[in-house]
Amino acid sequence: MNFDAYARTGVDLVNARLENLDDLRAVFTDEHGWMRDEVTDRDVAAFRRAQRRLRDVFEFGSSGRDGDAVAELNSLLESYPVQPRISGHDAKDWHMHVTSRGASVSAEFLAGAVWGLAVWLCEYGSARFGVCADDRCGNVYLDTSSNCCRRFCSERCATRSHVAAHRARKRAAVEAKTPADAAVTEKAPAPVG
Repeated sequence: MNFDAYARTGVDLVNARLENLDDLRAVFTDEHGWMRDEVTDRDVAAFRRAQRRLRDVFEFGSSGRDGDAVAELNSLLESYPVQPRISGHDAKDWHMHVTSRGASVSAEFLAGAVWGLAVWLCEYGSARFGVCADDRCGNVYLDTSSNCCRRFCSERCATRSHVAAHRARKRAAVEAKTPADAAVTEKAPAPVG
């Protein structure tokens, strides 16, 4: 089982817009394409609740509240238990499902996402759960940097934030220029030449 892929489904869920059934269908990748056809309006509410709780896990982890992140993931593991089973039609396509036969789309998807994030936390620690440092974003991410120094969910957010900070520093420097400095500049004699 690819636990990193399951953990990434948790990230995708937290970052998703979930206002209606079409928004929820957009969460499912091709690998989970069958879920698009089976998801119902009832699943939207379950996904929204899980989305809020998973966001808490990322906020706890990114703020150094390791115990709170673990407690919330343990609670989510109870709410969305993993019940693995082998599925497929023949020896060429056997694969694992994380819930029992007949489970709802929300039970299947959320059990995998929570399990993946729980394994990620055990493997790398909750400090690797991040919330984008760009105030306009708020997306979550898994920090895969070599030295646990990632601060943004994407290069786009990092660039946007750095450009905004640079412009703010330039504005502050211009505003810090005193009126006396401006007067000296205005009264300076013209160069002779």
